[in-house]
Amino acid sequence: MRLLTVWFLFIISVSAQALNNQERFTDIVANEVPADIRQKGFIYCVNGVVTTFNPQLVSSGLIVDPLGAQIYDRLLDVDPFTYRLVPELAARWEVLDNGATYRLYLRKDVKFQNTTWFTPTRNMNADDVVFSFSRMFEVNHPYHYINGGHYPYFDSLQFANSVQSIRKINNHTVEFRLNSPDASFLWHLATHYAPILSSEYADFLSSINRQELIDWRPIGTGPFHLDDYQAGQFVRLLRNDNYWKGLPRMEEVVVDMGAGGTGRISKLLTGECDVLAYPAASQLKVLRDDPRLRISMRSGMNIAYLAFNTSKPPLDKLKVRQAIAYAINNERLMQSIYYGTAETAASILPRASWAYDNQAKITDYNPELSKQMLKEMGLENLKLDLWVPIASQSYNPSPLKMAELIQADLAQVGIVMNIRSVEGRFQENQLMDRSHDMTLAGWTTDSNDPDSFFRPLLSCAAIGSQTNLSHWCNPAFDEILHKALLTQQLAARIDYYHQAQQILGEDLPVLPLAYSLRLQAYRYDIKGLMISAFGNTSFAGVYREMEQPEKVSPKKQRQKPWLFIHCVVFYFY
Repeated sequence: MRLLTVWFLFIISVSAQALNNQERFTDIVANEVPADIRQKGFIYCVNGVVTTFNPQLVSSGLIVDPLGAQIYDRLLDVDPFTYRLVPELAARWEVLDNGATYRLYLRKDVKFQNTTWFTPTRNMNADDVVFSFSRMFEVNHPYHYINGGHYPYFDSLQFANSVQSIRKINNHTVEFRLNSPDASFLWHLATHYAPILSSEYADFLSSINRQELIDWRPIGTGPFHLDDYQAGQFVRLLRNDNYWKGLPRMEEVVVDMGAGGTGRISKLLTGECDVLAYPAASQLKVLRDDPRLRISMRSGMNIAYLAFNTSKPPLDKLKVRQAIAYAINNERLMQSIYYGTAETAASILPRASWAYDNQAKITDYNPELSKQMLKEMGLENLKLDLWVPIASQSYNPSPLKMAELIQADLAQVGIVMNIRSVEGRFQENQLMDRSHDMTLAGWTTDSNDPDSFFRPLLSCAAIGSQTNLSHWCNPAFDEILHKALLTQQLAARIDYYHQAQQILGEDLPVLPLAYSLRLQAYRYDIKGLMISAFGNTSFAGVYREMEQPEKVSPKKQRQKPWLFIHCVVFYFY
């Protein structure tokens, strides 16, 4: 009865949050998704929730992928093929003072979006850059505490303590001065957690005392602007006719989040969706055999892992964490969850990273050793809770199924594991109370710098930012990460990051599980759709080719190429 009461209250809180979010749109939206938008747009089906329209405020969610790249731009971007930094809103940049000062020169022709709730009067300039970052880093900034005052990604990096000043030199030049050199700094500016907001819009909202709307009725410089939002159902985006890179090819994009599980693939098969993000690997055969569909795969900068709550007994003991790791049959996870679309992970750092340690070892599957270790510790009847996110992700297409397989593995060694499902932002908030024993988690980033994995996930500072789910803090580990930032020498940085991976292998705060391919299924007439190793990609170049596919027999169709695998050449910078 107590469990029922807890879940009843949880459901009420979820519903109240969704209602509260929707109320912020009641005076500007009241439309339905058109029955057929295919003459001017496409429908993108994805599993997830919208908790904000500002990626600064979250560590994951639909605003990070796919919405962030549609609504906003960043100062820099990462080339999806070479993995090198390239200009975006900043046309060029300079690295000064051995990496302690970064000066960026902005484009002069970038316009902000024109919406029903705001009409900009000027182009993007240095004031917008200073506003966007000062809001996150300065606790006295008038917008810092609006909508919570929590910026998980940059909080986990302690950027507020790292950035000495953000200075406007002139209208199109801005300078970041750091307290010490940081070789990873520019890479963090290229993540989708660093969008450029409009300071003019912020001033307008302040004048009408509606500052909270800055994160719910967004104004960015991206290829599409927000038009409509129905909580739990859809987000409609309209083309930004003043987009600085050129006119996007489609007038409209609808992001459909109204169906979970098999409902999404059903929508793709019936034509209600044009694109299906992150289909389950178990669905690939069905998708492959349909002549109307195409599938893209690409290696990704991602990791699925099991986080141990090292602040809570008995998981504060290394031997207990090792015993659990020995009990998990990772080969079965690869077969039953990923169906050949992932490889077993040996490190928290993806194999594609230039700092990956080839000496990192995969934990052996040894249930007999696990039982022996538990017996020696007097933990033969151990009971644990595993918290599991509901939504499928690029790094874990079936979290609940994976949890059930792990549950069965642990039962074989005498551990009773209770599965608790949590969702979205509620997961982040609840995990911070440290009551969980373990959680299935994952991470993906739009940065090729190892710092984007290590510090957000495992640094001491990240414990308070809701991204270090293991609550593990090792000062020696943090010191190695700090040393890696002080040098611009690639060989030295690689050596430091190898040391960091060795510490993680010895202390095991998390158990790496899988590096997965990114999957995307779409209808044959959708063209220009990219899939990036980093996740979020712009829809500006997507278009529909209005022609019928060649009719072929099922046998002939199976012989046709249906799978598009993107090969990537990795470069050092």
